[in-house]
Amino acid sequence: MQSKFKTIIFNFLSFIIFNFLFYLSSFSQNSVVIDIKVDSLRYISPYIYGKNNCLSDNSNRPLSITEWQKLKDLGIKIFRESGGNNSTKYNWRRKLSSHPDWYNNVYDHDWDYAVKTLQQNIPYAQGIWSFQLIGKAAKTKSYNFNDWQYNGSQWWEGVGQNLCGGGKPNEKGGTKALVEGNPELYLEDWPADSTVKIIEHWLKPGGIGVDSNRIIYWSMDNEPEIWCSTHDDVYPTQPSAEDFMQKYFAVAKKARLLFPGIKLMGPVPANEWQWYNWNGSSVSYKGKTYPWLEYFILRIAEEQNITGIRLLDILDIHFYPGETNASDIVQLHRVFFDEKYDYPGANAVKWRLNSTKEYIFKRCNQWLEKYLGKNHGVKLSVSEIGINGNDPNVTAIWYASTLGEFAKNGVEIFTPWTWKTGMNEVIHLFSKYGKDYYVNSISSE
Repeated sequence: MQSKFKTIIFNFLSFIIFNFLFYLSSFSQNSVVIDIKVDSLRYISPYIYGKNNCLSDNSNRPLSITEWQKLKDLGIKIFRESGGNNSTKYNWRRKLSSHPDWYNNVYDHDWDYAVKTLQQNIPYAQGIWSFQLIGKAAKTKSYNFNDWQYNGSQWWEGVGQNLCGGGKPNEKGGTKALVEGNPELYLEDWPADSTVKIIEHWLKPGGIGVDSNRIIYWSMDNEPEIWCSTHDDVYPTQPSAEDFMQKYFAVAKKARLLFPGIKLMGPVPANEWQWYNWNGSSVSYKGKTYPWLEYFILRIAEEQNITGIRLLDILDIHFYPGETNASDIVQLHRVFFDEKYDYPGANAVKWRLNSTKEYIFKRCNQWLEKYLGKNHGVKLSVSEIGINGNDPNVTAIWYASTLGEFAKNGVEIFTPWTWKTGMNEVIHLFSKYGKDYYVNSISSE
């Protein structure tokens, strides 16, 4: 009876909307057709309303009441707070991390403080933190390069040189130091057991009392395809794709054991080139070659079949497009699902698949279904993105279009890295006035 009643209501609404649009069409050349049948409704994840780097992880520099209120007013529902590249060598025991984009120097970071203040001030929101898969974590600040004495802590071309641990700067610039620092002085071993025990520290009896329902999403490190660049103190040469998969499996299995309800996000590739390439090329496996993301999904499927343990919940990527023209920026939302869009920035997909059509998320969905089956349950995420340009109107159109595309196609998480003028207004509009379900519609424009 309830189902029949819902059908009657929807048919009635369809009749009203159709006649309203027919009325409007007599005054406009644009026509819109809305499909409001029950099976056309799609739930919109609230976690597409997200952001990076909002919180303080330093109790000496807390967010003000005004700053907390602004985050509430914007309607942000998920906060990614691990710190990008700075998260890969985070040590939750010592509350330290090594900064690869700043000499590898080690600085204080207190994720305990960040998660507790988030749950105290915005208890309905989710927070995303990360596990460290690289095998090393920060140990001490004692061997930091004295950047203040060197140049007053000013940015210069050499900030990426490995100077922590007794290195000597190459004053000509570039990323290679005159003398490389010794990572054994400031890093310590950090195996799978060490990284996942933050779960016990946060959630188990005797821990700090974090609400597990609000930290279900965990990133499986960050941009591993470029570790030989960002973390060349640990990996001067890039590990193989299979070496990374073994690290991934070890952490994922232990995390699932400690927190069965966890949502694992991987593999977190850096950009379009890394969607398809590992260490500059496709991945060879059992006599065939695969784009990196396809290989990752294939290996997840194989390992799940062997162990019976679920190893992936969210297929997560990063995207930093190079487009600078407004006409191209406002089309960037089409990169993810649109099979007809010739993307001007297509690069790796040209090399690997001989195509200028990206539709990367549609490809991923096809690979997920191929290797994991139709009911795989793996969702999609963009946990970092940054566009060029500073025109608020262009930024707002791009952001609104991307939110609409992700709502339409069931993307689970969207947390832009760079935040530009125009985005506050868009997220406020969507998060405050958007509805829970997406309804199909077709416009003649």
